[in-house]
Amino acid sequence: MDNRFGDIETFLMVAGEGSLAAAAKALRLTPSAVSRSIARLEQRLGVTLLRRTTRALALTPEGVTYRDRMAVLLGDMMALEAGLGEDRTAPRGLLRINASPSFGIECLIPILPGFRDLYPAVTVDLTLSDTIVDLVEERADIAIRIGPLRDTNLRAKKLGHSAMVLVASPVYLARRGTPQTPDDLDDHDCLRFSFRRSIDGWPFRIGGKLVQRPVQGSFYGNSGEVVRQMAVAGGGIARHGHFHVASDIRAGRLVEVLADYNPGDGEDIHALYAAEDRTAARVRAFLDYLDGAMPVVG
Repeated sequence: MDNRFGDIETFLMVAGEGSLAAAAKALRLTPSAVSRSIARLEQRLGVTLLRRTTRALALTPEGVTYRDRMAVLLGDMMALEAGLGEDRTAPRGLLRINASPSFGIECLIPILPGFRDLYPAVTVDLTLSDTIVDLVEERADIAIRIGPLRDTNLRAKKLGHSAMVLVASPVYLARRGTPQTPDDLDDHDCLRFSFRRSIDGWPFRIGGKLVQRPVQGSFYGNSGEVVRQMAVAGGGIARHGHFHVASDIRAGRLVEVLADYNPGDGEDIHALYAAEDRTAARVRAFLDYLDGAMPVVG
């Protein structure tokens, strides 16, 4: 049976104790077992590690090099194993999170200091992007997704649901007027997204029916945050998840429009993660933390 790690540990003990007999006593082995272990190691490496005489034992130059390198490597391996064992009870290490800019800015960043206070041994690496990333390729532990989930082998934890609203700034409405019906949008700048949507229009509840109405405008943004900022700046009317513009509405920077025609649709918010990563304490701790710390979205 190949027990190369046992042979390496035996060699390091011999090198440290200075004799086969002392090493055998420390390892609770017989001197002959220690001698055979060193012989196997030397045969596998193709070099002589120890010079044995009747009075002394000394390391060869190759033995000195091997001792120094292997002592570091085995030390690192033991530290790694100890760290993994601790990780089952004490979250630690690097936690990579990917989320959209809108969700990250409005919902994640405000609660991350609390998570770091609870788990100071966890280092958070947060990436904000509207691009749908591959968790394996991007080496992310958790990805926050808003909207329908694609076919995936990942596990999903539902964090909430956000209703959709139409908003515009008071400055824009004072300049262009407030639309009273969806047809009035023909006279307004509607702020849209540059990435492809399955339906090129906005839904409304008209006469008890759901109607998809095409909209137009001279501005496209490549992220929800870009479109939100444009709306706050008075650039037009935007359609957003309520969580993304709730603080703007409370502060009076944005005003909801056409609320009577709101179809009541919304988007689910999920945290995605690989099934095997759920066992990592840092991932499990963050998913559990989201339950209590996530702001109410609606």
